Amino acid sequence: MPGIHIKKDIIIFYGNTAGYITGGKAVVDPVFHCGELNDFLAVKQGLAVEWVNGVYDRLANSTFGIEGIPEIKSCRIYQLKPEVDVMMKFIGYDELLKSFGRPDRQKYRVVYDGQIETDNLDAIFEKFNLHHPPGFRGHSLSISDVIELRGKDGSEFHYVDRFGFKQIEFSPQKEQQSGQSINL
Repeated sequence: MPGIHIKKDIIIFYGNTAGYITGGKAVVDPVFHCGELNDFLAVKQGLAVEWVNGVYDRLANSTFGIEGIPEIKSCRIYQLKPEVDVMMKFIGYDELLKSFGRPDRQKYRVVYDGQIETDNLDAIFEKFNLHHPPGFRGHSLSISDVIELRGKDGSEFHYVDRFGFKQIEFSPQKEQQSGQSINL
């Protein structure tokens, strides 16, 4: 058995499911990042290589092959801008609706944009409270923050509520200018 091979679009690295092939590229867990694997994929196979956390875990827990592997979504964390009314911060969703209306994307800033190992909201909450990933430049995840999970089918937004998460619509508010409605 060769040390590195591809079987049904699954990349096998010395017996481990290291990644998969999709759309002309190799998606590989960075735990296997080495010159030997990179050369095999990029030079011998002619594939672009993308190193994505969590791929090994998803492959190891999947018995369905590449079609059954849940997509690893990208994650964005939004937090209210410093200049926003302090009374909007750290309040539950129902209180926000009652006092200020729906969450307005224009009042938030992105404090993280990248991929993480999970799409589980509770695990994301824990990660952004206890183990801040590189590139995170906000305060620990709290009530009134918004989590965006982006995938090939679009985005879903979750407001961090008092107990759990509330899926919300989170698009910029429309403003009137010269009699026309525009999106900011």
